This record gives sequence, C-alpha cells and structure tokens, in this order.
Amino acid sequence: MKDIQNLRDDRRINIRKVGVKTISYPVTVLDRARRVQHTVATVNMYVNLPHHFKGTHMSRFVEILNRFHGNFNLRAFHSILEEMKNRLEAEAAHLEIEFPYFLQQNSAQREMGQERYLCRMHGSLQRDDDLVLEIDVPVFQPCSATEAGALPRSSGQWGQARVAVRFRRFIWIEELIDLVESALAGGGSAIDSVESVCRRIGHVLAEQECIRWFSVVVENFAHGYTTFARVSNGASSDKNVGEAC
Repeated sequence: MKDIQNLRDDRRINIRKVGVKTISYPVTVLDRARRVQHTVATVNMYVNLPHHFKGTHMSRFVEILNRFHGNFNLRAFHSILEEMKNRLEAEAAHLEIEFPYFLQQNSAQREMGQERYLCRMHGSLQRDDDLVLEIDVPVFQPCSATEAGALPRSSGQWGQARVAVRFRRFIWIEELIDLVESALAGGGSAIDSVESVCRRIGHVLAEQECIRWFSVVVENFAHGYTTFARVSNGASSDKNVGEAC
C-alpha cells in the first residue's frame, strides 16, 4: 500500500502544527514530600511539518506516548520530544501536558486540608530544548475572625494567579507554589487590587536566581466580569512592564 503521508508535496506550504490533542493519560510527577504523585494529565502532541511532506502518521504520536507509560515524568520530556522529532522527521516537536496537583495545606482557608493546583508543562525541541512550567494558584481573601471553637470562615476565592516560569535549575512544583503564596501573604490583611498582587508576585520571582524568565497573570473574579493584571520579565519590549484591565 502506498504511504500517502510520506509522499512529497510540491506546494511548499509549511504546516505549523499537526498532531493529536486532549489525550487523557496517567503520569507521574515529582512530589517533594512524598517523592512522587500519580495523577492524570491531558496531553497535546504536535510537530512542525516540513513543506515537502503531505502529512504525518497520527498513530505514531500515541505509539511514542505509550512507550513511556508508567515512566512519563519531567525527565522523560526530552526523550519524548526527541523521538517525536526524529520519527516524524519534523522541524520541531512540541509536548503539552496539563494535570491537577494536590498539596497538603494547614491554612484555615483550606477546609479540606489540601489544595488542588492546575499545572501545565509546555516543552518544545527544535535545535534546543525549551520547557515552561505553569501553575494556577488560587488567591483567597484573609479569613474573618472567628469565635473560639468555631469553624473557620473564608470569604471565598478572590481570584487566581497564573504563573509561568523557565528555570535555570530544577524547581519543585511546591517550591514555586511557596514563592507565590509567600508573595500573597506579604500583602497585609486584605487584598486591594490585581495590580498590587501582580507586582508583589513579580518582585518575589525576580529575586530568584533559579528562575530566568517568568510571566504572571492575576485575575479577580467579580460579578459578571473579571479584572486582570500581567507582568513579565521576558523580551526587552515588555521587560518588567505591568498592565491591568
């Protein structure tokens, strides 16, 4: 049978992204307290297809993923990207995973004793590796005072901080969460604005030598709309510039 996908294509049109997405897949992530944590991720896999290929074999994405079943972790990221790039003869390979991460918390605002954080890892390989770790950290208003023996009262979730980083050395998920929450705790007894929260988080991240790039988006959930502010220490055009809406 003729392999249509690998036939040459003379139209010279590059396909920037071709692949599979929203694969539900079990993964193992590193846990500073318990060594590892097992969770289920949503996986997107795609490549940049050279113009001289008509297409690619979509089944190969899943074949590559299945080779790392039970050993899908941060260390496997490069190996998966490398195999995608080589086997599919692609200019670049990309891998995105999104997963819930659970962390034990002792705060009175966490009535269940643990918090759920939505995490993402975006990896790509062209000539060099690039890996971005992104975490959604919930932001709460401080609890109101309670009588002795009464249950803690939370004013609810004020919003969230979405933090993305590129790092110079390995950084624990818990370590990044701790940095963000330390910035939130440093704001006093009440949260005033998305701008001030965004600046506090950006200031804490900018002081970390292990972080070479970051982006912070803080959102406040209001009735019928959401306000937000963003800060980044990325390219020179927007270096250390905050914006709010």
